[in-house]
Amino acid sequence: MSLLHETCIVGGTVVELRLETAGRYRLRYGNLVKYENGEKIVLGRRSPYEFRSVEQLRYDFERDVAAAGGRLG
Repeated sequence: MSLLHETCIVGGTVVELRLETAGRYRLRYGNLVKYENGEKIVLGRRSPYEFRSVEQLRYDFERDVAAAGGRLG
């Protein structure tokens, strides 16, 4: 069950945010960056991601979007 689910377009790129019960989540910035349930994919490179808090998740996601050449806002 979703606690929060938003999809919007920022500068022509689809941005998705989904927080679910039981600690499940998905943050996606087009095809450049995706964080989902214990892993992240940045520019096609997959690696594990240790969830610590929603605040840390947001910070890490925004940092990777910027590093991949994207812009939020």
